[in-house]
Formats: sequence, structure tokens, C-alpha cells
Amino acid sequence: MAPDSIVGEPVGDADGLGATVAELAADDVPPARRGQLLGRLVGQARTRGLGDLLRPRAALGWMVDTIAEIAPHVPVRDRVTLHRHFPDLDGEALADRLVRNAARASTGVGAAGGGVAAVEWTVPPSLLTAPVLLAAETVAVVAIELKLVGELHEAYGVPLPAGGAQRAVALVVSWSGRRGINPMRPGVGVSAVLSAAARRELRDRLVRRFGRNLTTLGPFLTGAAVASYLNRRATRAMADLLRADLRRRAGAPPDPP
Repeated sequence: MAPDSIVGEPVGDADGLGATVAELAADDVPPARRGQLLGRLVGQARTRGLGDLLRPRAALGWMVDTIAEIAPHVPVRDRVTLHRHFPDLDGEALADRLVRNAARASTGVGAAGGGVAAVEWTVPPSLLTAPVLLAAETVAVVAIELKLVGELHEAYGVPLPAGGAQRAVALVVSWSGRRGINPMRPGVGVSAVLSAAARRELRDRLVRRFGRNLTTLGPFLTGAAVASYLNRRATRAMADLLRADLRRRAGAPPDPP
């Protein structure tokens, strides 16, 4: 069998954080392995000297930087590879399967978070310690959703920009705006780095995602079941908005009412 074609190019990953997130983004990670990977991600964040993650504002800054860094590592399958993996699916049916798998993966991250908390602390984490874990979980879920963004573009035949760095920027911009990739939009084009406007939009989106979890005391405080539900709901909501825009770009008929 021919090797899978993955959108993107190898980039530096000195401490393995990108590889950790890339593995977390896969569809079929066993629960025990997902817990190990999430725990590793927390450890990698700490080895970078991120002690101020106890402050939510610092956690947000770390997430913006980390998502921009790991985006080129996210393994996005191209259209040919998707058809090899799902030979009987195309169009809307393929998109449905991709969303289902991504929602399951983000659900699994929420379930794994409770296990990480149990290992890291002998008592449940408090509002002072939760941001560190919430930041790691949020980055993992965003990686899953970036993969979904890229593969939905492939499923609908909306082309991704050429070049791994440019694709990574486009995926982040598309995720932040819940819109299909538009090469003419500021912040995308031929840029290999996020523009200031794109970083602001990413940060604003993360504020909503991260802030919502904190205001509900966070998945690590309310339990794995609530974390799983919040992650699954967020992934599906993002996918619904993106698919509506991709249908317009691809000229496909909308779903019936």
C-alpha cells in the first residue's frame, strides 16, 4: 500500500511537543494512550518554564504561541488518502464521518483529562491549578479541530494553500474564523507566519473557548463527563459553521431544512 499523503512539511520540533500533539490529533488513539499523551503535553509545557500558566492570561498567551507552533505538525490527510481510508464515502457522507471521528477524539481528550488530574494531584485541582491543565487540553482539542478543518477542505474540494507553513497559517485562520480558506484574505495569502490580525482573532477565539471552561469551573473540576460533553459540542459547532461556508465555496447544494 502506498504511504499516506499528509498535507504539510516537516518542521523543527526540538522538545517533541509537536509530535505529541500530532499523535493526540489522530482518530483512533486508545484511551490509555491518550491519557499518557495529555500528561506528556502538560509536562512539556512545564519544562518550557511556564510556571505562570497558573494565571489565565498567561495561559492564553501560551496557547496562542503553541498553536501557531504545532499547526505545521498536525497530520491532515489529502483527498486521495481520505478516499483510501473511507472508500465508500464521498461528499457529505465523508464530511459526516470526519466530523464524527473528530468529535469522538475531542470527547476522548476530555475523558483523559480527569485521569491526568488524578495522576498530577492527590487532591482535585483548584481554580489556581486548573489553567495549566485546561491549557494543555485546549491545545489538544484545537489540534484535533485543525486536522478536521484541513480534511473538510479536502472533502469539499476547496484547495489548501501550497507549502506546509502557508497551509498551517491558513488552517489556524480558518479555525479561528469558522470560515473556509480564502487565499485573498489578510493573514493568509502566501504568508508563512500569522499576521497580527490573525493572532488577535485566534486569541479572541481561545478566550471564548478557554473562558467558557473556566467559568464552568473547568473540565478538570467538574469531571470527565462534562469535559467530554463540552469538547464534543464545541467541535461539532465549529464543524457546522465551517461546512456551511465550504458548501458555498464548493458550489454544493445546502443541506435540506
